[in-house]
Amino acid sequence: MAAVTDRVTVPMIRTSKRREGHEPLVMITAYDEPFARLVDAAGVDLILVGDSLAEAVLGYPSTLEVGIEDMAHHVGAVARAQPRALVVGDMPWMSYHTEPFEAVRNAAKLVRAGAGAVKLEGGVKRLAAVEAIISAEIPVMAHLGLTPQSVHAMGGYRVQGRAVTAAEALVEDAKALVAAGCFAVVLEGVPDVLATKVTAEIDVPTIGIGAGPSCDGQVLVIHDMLSMGNRPTPKFVRRYANVGEIVTEAVAAYAADVRIGSFPADEESYHGSAELKERFVGS
Repeated sequence: MAAVTDRVTVPMIRTSKRREGHEPLVMITAYDEPFARLVDAAGVDLILVGDSLAEAVLGYPSTLEVGIEDMAHHVGAVARAQPRALVVGDMPWMSYHTEPFEAVRNAAKLVRAGAGAVKLEGGVKRLAAVEAIISAEIPVMAHLGLTPQSVHAMGGYRVQGRAVTAAEALVEDAKALVAAGCFAVVLEGVPDVLATKVTAEIDVPTIGIGAGPSCDGQVLVIHDMLSMGNRPTPKFVRRYANVGEIVTEAVAAYAADVRIGSFPADEESYHGSAELKERFVGS
């Protein structure tokens, strides 16, 4: 990747294949300015403003409840951190599933909000939307495998591509999306051998989430890796800190200090002049 002072661009990501000697790409989610600033300082390559916003931040039971205006609002918040990392905005359910014109219009909303690229789910059935968006000069990241927006059609959050026919279809989907111009492909919830095959077959990077170690990069939902969520932790998540516990302990300590009268203390208070003290308190 580029020096830490350089902005990460779509062309830089497009050529970041491990087989060409590039380091694995690091992508993480963020949904607001403070987290975007913090993860960017950690040196990630891509910040995904994911539709996981629905579950991780807004308390919905699935990703289906957020719309394009929600996503644009949070893309804008992340972009205001002015990160070095490339900001990728997730296109939510039903924002690209009807007419290609509608898909382009919705993708443009995310770009206007500050995204440098958009991500959308699905294979060859989404080619019309992908091609239209790319024709509008908006870079597209594809997403195959366990696609959460298809939860009802899949019958739940299940590993995809276990059967040979399904795995072969996914490989063809990836090739078709790359041929259409996608600059990267997220592979979620697929067997490691399938991810290895897709990674070898396409010339743009794969970014795995529950797809094993052979992808050209990895992505996690930040609330999962920091133990801040209240949903079951997927098998593919490694917890790097228990921030949820730290926050609860800190707020509990604050509440205790308030209740016993030790906060605010003298050093945390503003003091008036002697004249003001004499006027209101007396000598």
